[in-house]
Amino acid sequence: MNHFYVMSKEVHMKKSVLTAAAICMAAALFAGGSKDTKGAEKQETYRLNLSTVLTDTDPISVGLNKLAEDVLKDTNGNVQITVYPSSLLGDTADVLEQAKSGANVGVIIDTGMLADYVPDMAIYAGPYVFNSVKNARKFIETDMFKKWDSELATHGLRDLGCNWYQGARNFLTNKKVEKIEDLKGLRVRTMGSTVAQESMKALGTTPTSLPWSEAYSGLQSKVIDSVEAQTTAVYGSSLFEVTKYLAKTEHFLLYTGLVISEKWFQTLPDAYKKILIADSVKAGDYATELTLQKEKEFNADMAKKGLIFVDVDKKPFIEATAAVYEKMGWTEIKKQIDKAVGQ
Repeated sequence: MNHFYVMSKEVHMKKSVLTAAAICMAAALFAGGSKDTKGAEKQETYRLNLSTVLTDTDPISVGLNKLAEDVLKDTNGNVQITVYPSSLLGDTADVLEQAKSGANVGVIIDTGMLADYVPDMAIYAGPYVFNSVKNARKFIETDMFKKWDSELATHGLRDLGCNWYQGARNFLTNKKVEKIEDLKGLRVRTMGSTVAQESMKALGTTPTSLPWSEAYSGLQSKVIDSVEAQTTAVYGSSLFEVTKYLAKTEHFLLYTGLVISEKWFQTLPDAYKKILIADSVKAGDYATELTLQKEKEFNADMAKKGLIFVDVDKKPFIEATAAVYEKMGWTEIKKQIDKAVGQ
């Protein structure tokens, strides 16, 4: 998963201090087990540790904490969730491997990364795959998506909901972009995935690989001409200080999923399984609403600070990136998604 958020200086400093403790905690996940025995009735307590690369103030982290509160309440304290922000349990790939091996851990993950197990899920990262947040949310209720979930479980992973929205991605530039031709030749910092690279090429840009942490300096030094990213990441990294325009193309809707260990999930009583899934989806919706609120707040603040927002006609952008689906072999899958959500 690409790290689109830059940690605050305070969290960054804390992270180095807590590294040793984090390693111990991660080890304890295996050594300590996931259950305790309480009272004469031997009531079992189940513990789950959730990880995210995002800071504790990010809407996704706030949503995870809400999930922890809801599950604790709905299971009468018998399922206890602890949230570890800012990669305190390790990076996304490491935590995912722990989950696959059966540890009581879960992680917020770019749905594109799940394509290693269910190839069709890579389409989630496609350009304009959904034409609205509403339809993206609707998709997780379809039989098509539920089939993908079933396939994921055979690889030792349980998806608790791919409805954790992180925002629409737009172009930040110093040259005004009003139409697709204005992007031609621009060196754009984008994600490293094949679909992201192909999408940028289809729009006429030159995709450039650069760590997110270097996006600000890359724009400042003109190593790159543009960055495509979601509002919360742009604001958190202060990219509005080194760019003049934001073209509202909304070419990617960035969705992440909450994935835990299937082996650990199966240790839960059926009633708790249902509660965990329902509360996870509810918390994902809550985090999505927070993200949408923050988009408005951050955009308004960036506009006050001088960033100029440019409305564009999306139709030419949609038409240009349609070729990506053919190139990736996703033409039929895209048609099925469109039919499933009625778009």
